[in-house]
Amino acid sequence: QVQLVESGGGLVQAGGSLRLSCAASGSIFSIGAMRWFRQAPGKQRELVAFITSDGSTNYADSVKGRFSISRDNVKNTVYLQMNSLKPDDTSVYYCNADIMRVGTAPYRNYWGQGTQVTVSS
Repeated sequence: QVQLVESGGGLVQAGGSLRLSCAASGSIFSIGAMRWFRQAPGKQRELVAFITSDGSTNYADSVKGRFSISRDNVKNTVYLQMNSLKPDDTSVYYCNADIMRVGTAPYRNYWGQGTQVTVSS
């Protein structure tokens, strides 16, 4: 069994910063791409950023220059550093990853339970 557990969400004032973490645990053989999505009330879930297994990154235009995604392959953890936060960044943030379990193939896609980020004006 594989789990993704997010942490680091909370309430912050506009212009502030937060760092989200997402740790993968279980019988993991390999982790491919890792992603952060977000979903605001009444809106579709959107991709915020992703990072490949070799460290290549990509960002949504709305967060470029403000957010930074990184990963620690030893700890099976992905991070999202969020700076210069705006009220429009208020959402539930979800971690997503392609994971190959020990003894199985191919990669399967997993989601975390989400963490709330609220940015006050």
